[in-house]
Amino acid sequence: MNAVGNDILNPAVTKAAADVIDAKGVTALIQDAAQDDEQNTSIFLPPCHEDADRPEHVYKFDDILSPAEYEALQGPAAAFINITPEEIAKKTEEKSHCSFVLEELKFLPADEKSRDRKARCLWFLDILIKFSFLKIIKKKHPMGPECPHIISRKLMKNFTDLQQWRVQNLISASLKTKIAAYVIALALHIKNFQVDLTVLQNDLKLHESRLMDIARAMRLKVSKAKGMPGLEKDQNHKLGTLSLPLPVQKASGSQRNRQKMN
Repeated sequence: MNAVGNDILNPAVTKAAADVIDAKGVTALIQDAAQDDEQNTSIFLPPCHEDADRPEHVYKFDDILSPAEYEALQGPAAAFINITPEEIAKKTEEKSHCSFVLEELKFLPADEKSRDRKARCLWFLDILIKFSFLKIIKKKHPMGPECPHIISRKLMKNFTDLQQWRVQNLISASLKTKIAAYVIALALHIKNFQVDLTVLQNDLKLHESRLMDIARAMRLKVSKAKGMPGLEKDQNHKLGTLSLPLPVQKASGSQRNRQKMN
């Protein structure tokens, strides 16, 4: 779908693929990624550039946010640029943003350009996670007026299925998986290609095994966050690291991987 374009690809093909993932679970997702190596495409994962010479080129930033979409985030992300510790504490108390974003707001770079980039990425990641909680969407701007039109259109076009007979959009279990994959890809760019998967799992409200399978399908090395700063007393967190060379993609036949995505 990413390679051909949503405007050309028959929606029925996408729906059929979604039904396969919903029915067969994570195994189908991994097979989808493994079997599409020749075309370098996957319906549910971001485009993976296996021939990349650097981690940042495996899941290219422009495949997550186009230049025009990135530019549109300047306005809504401006509130993050000069956020104070007091404001972060208030937002944390109100739970107005996901845990990953609230924690990363504490460590915005001093460099103006880098600070602006991270703020935009965090704002979009937060919107993606909030969007994943919706099920039935009957309006064009479900994330409110502060969300730029180009971003609303991206969310509706790439992460929902249209039910024409009801004139409404749905976010299926399969599409929630797709959102999770794009959240992971964006978080990797934010966190220098090593991310706490447990934090994202809790923010996305997914089962651990489901998110770990998505991470492995994306060719991440999953390990325990043992000894990581701030996690000395919590040994249950899992890290996802994107490094080269990429692990060989294999379709797992284990019972765990055959569980349904929903």
